[in-house]
Amino acid sequence: MAEVMTCKEEEEYLQTIQAINDLESSIIRLCRGESDESSSKDIVARVEDFLSRIPRNNLEKSMEHIQIFKSSGVAKGLVSLYISHIKGLRGDCLSNLVYLLETNCFPNRTRYFDNAKAVSLIEELFPLVDELSCKLLQGLDLIMKSSLCRLYRVSASFRTSFDCDIIDFAFFSLHLRKAIEDHMRSEGQLFPVRLNDNIDKPPCYLDEIGKFHAIFFSLQVKVNQCLRNMEKDILDSNGEWEFNPGWSHYLSVLEELNKISKLYQGSVEEFSSILRSNQFTFNVLIRYSKRGFDHHKWLCEHKDVTDFESRRHLVMMMLPKVNDDSEGLHKMLIDRLQLLTESFEYIASAKPKCLCNDRFVEFKSEVAIGSGVLREWFFLVCQALFNPQNALFLACPYDRQRFFPNPASKLNPLNLKYFGFCGRMIALAIMHEVQVGITFDRVFFLQLAGELISLEDVSYADPCLYVSCKKILEMDVDFMDSDALGLTFVREVEEFGSRKLVELCPGGSTIVVNSKNREEYVELLIQHCFVKSISEQVAYFSRGFGEILCRPRLQKIFFQTLELKDLDCMLLGSDRAICVEDWKAHTDYDGYKESDDQICWFWKVVEGMSSEQRRVLLFFWISVKYLPVNGFSGLPSRLCICKSSRSRYRLPSSSTCFYSLYLPPYPSLAIMQQRLILISQEHLGCSYGNL
Repeated sequence: MAEVMTCKEEEEYLQTIQAINDLESSIIRLCRGESDESSSKDIVARVEDFLSRIPRNNLEKSMEHIQIFKSSGVAKGLVSLYISHIKGLRGDCLSNLVYLLETNCFPNRTRYFDNAKAVSLIEELFPLVDELSCKLLQGLDLIMKSSLCRLYRVSASFRTSFDCDIIDFAFFSLHLRKAIEDHMRSEGQLFPVRLNDNIDKPPCYLDEIGKFHAIFFSLQVKVNQCLRNMEKDILDSNGEWEFNPGWSHYLSVLEELNKISKLYQGSVEEFSSILRSNQFTFNVLIRYSKRGFDHHKWLCEHKDVTDFESRRHLVMMMLPKVNDDSEGLHKMLIDRLQLLTESFEYIASAKPKCLCNDRFVEFKSEVAIGSGVLREWFFLVCQALFNPQNALFLACPYDRQRFFPNPASKLNPLNLKYFGFCGRMIALAIMHEVQVGITFDRVFFLQLAGELISLEDVSYADPCLYVSCKKILEMDVDFMDSDALGLTFVREVEEFGSRKLVELCPGGSTIVVNSKNREEYVELLIQHCFVKSISEQVAYFSRGFGEILCRPRLQKIFFQTLELKDLDCMLLGSDRAICVEDWKAHTDYDGYKESDDQICWFWKVVEGMSSEQRRVLLFFWISVKYLPVNGFSGLPSRLCICKSSRSRYRLPSSSTCFYSLYLPPYPSLAIMQQRLILISQEHLGCSYGNL
C-alpha cells in the first residue's frame, strides 16, 4: 500500500522546490551580468535556506529533498560560479552543498558514493580539478619568477588569490579521490591504482583516473623545479637572504600532492624521493610556516626528511604563545622548603587557560624576581618530581637523567593527580623554552605518542629483563621444550611489601613457556611490565600535558612529530661537558677588562673545576644547568661579568634575568678560588648570591 503524503510533508516539498527555483533564478541573473553587490550574498542566503529545509532525522525523506536539488541542475551552476572567483561565493556553505550534501547529512555511511554515482562524479569533477591544476601551475611559475628577480615580489592580492586556488583544488581533489576509491572498490580492483602502459587497463580504469595521475605528475615536476630554484636563490645570496612570502605556498601544494600520491601505486615513493632530494628547502619551508598545525599533520609521515629545528617549530605551534599581559600574570609565592607541595597547589588547581599566561614566581624571603627565578623554579620543581625518592618515576639504571613512571607510585593516594601536575609542568617548561635537566625513557615516550612497545625499547629501562628475554628467544629449541627453565605465563610482582604472582593471560599459571609460544610470552611480559602496570599514570600525565596545548587532542601528535632525541634537546639540553673557551667567547665585561687579574683568575678557577661544579656555577649565574645543543650560542643572550661594589670578601651575586654575574674585585687568586668553589656547591648554587 502506497504511503500517503501528509499535508505538512507536501508543504515541505513545495517549500524546497520554491527555494531551489529562487536559487536558480539568482544564478541565472548573476551569469547574465544582471547583478549588483548584493547578488553574491543573495545566493549564499538562498543556499543556506535550502540546507535548512533538509530533514536531518529521516534518511529517506532527506534523500528525496536532495534528489529534487540534483535533478534541477543547480549544482553545476553553483560549481561554475564557485570556481569563477566571484567575490563572496567561496564560502564553506557552497562547497559543502555542491558535492557533500550526502556526506554532511549522513557522516556514518561507510562509502561516499555507490559505483554509478562515483563514475558520474569522476566525469563531472575532473574538468574542475584539471582547470584548477592549471591555475596552480601558473601561480607556481609566477612565484618562481619572482624569486629569480629579487627586486620583484608577488603581491599580497596574488597570494590571497593563489591561496583560494589551492583551497579549491584541495576541495575538489578530495572528492575526486573519494570517488575514484569507491569506484575501484566497487569494481573489485586493486588499490592503490596501478598504472602501467604496457598492460591493457581493465574497463574500470576510466580515462580521468589516468589523467588525474598526469596532473599529479605535472605538479610534482613543477614543485620540484620551484624547490631547486629556491635553494639556488638562498645559496647564491651568501647568507643574506629573506624568506619570500610566495614560497609559503609550496608547502600547501606539497600537502595536496602527498594526499594524491596515496591513490597511485609507486607514487608515494616518487613523492618521498622529491622531498629527500629537496631536504634543505623542505625544512626551510617548515621552519617559516605560520599555518595551523592541522595543515601539518602529514609531515609526520615524512619525519625522516625533517631536522630537529623543523620538528621543534611544528610542536611549538601546538602550544599557545605565552601571554605576557601583566594583568593576566599567574603569580606564585613559593617557600623553598615546601617547593613541590606549594607548586602542586598552584598549578594542579589552576584553570588551563590561566596557566598559558606568563607567570611571576617569587621565593619567600628572597628579593630576586624575573625570568631567571622562573627558570630556576621550573628546574627545581621538575628535579623534585622526577627524584626517585618521591616514587613517581624510576630512573634508568645506566642513565639517571632518563625516567619512566613507577608502577609502585599508586602507594601515594595523590599519585595520579601528581602525574597530571607533572604533565602540565613539562608542557609549560617546553612552552617557556626552559630546560629542566631530565628527559623520558623510550618506553614512556612511545606510550605518550600512542606507539607500541617492543623488546628493543626496554633495553634502557630494565637491562636485566631485556637480556633475560633475549636469551629466552635465542635458546636452543630442544632446551626450551624440555621445560628446564620452569617458566609459565606469570610474572612475580611486589605490592605493599609482599610478592605475588600475576598471570600474564587467563590461565597463565598452567601454560608452560616453550619454543612455540616464547615470543608471545616475551610480548605479554613486556606489555605487563611497561604498559599495563603504568597505564593510569601515563593517561593522567597525557591529560595534564594536553590541557596546556592549544587543543588537548593534539597530545599524541605532539610526541609523534618528535624523535626522542628531540625531546632530549628540549628538556635536557646538552649533557656534554661545558666548554670553557665557548663560555669565554660568549661573555662580556662591565667594569672589568678581559686582561684584568680578576678576570684571568676567574677563568683559571673555572678551568680547574669539575664538570658538575661548572654546571652549578652556570646555574647560579643564569639559572641554566644544561646548555642548548649548540652551546652558549643557543642562549637568548650573551653573559656578562660585572664589577661588584660589594666588599672584596663577599660572595659573588647574580642577576639571572640579565645573565649577569657580579664579581667583587678579589685581591688574590686564592680568595677568588675559595669564593667560587663555595658557590659551585649544589646547596648554595640555588640562592642567587643573596649571602
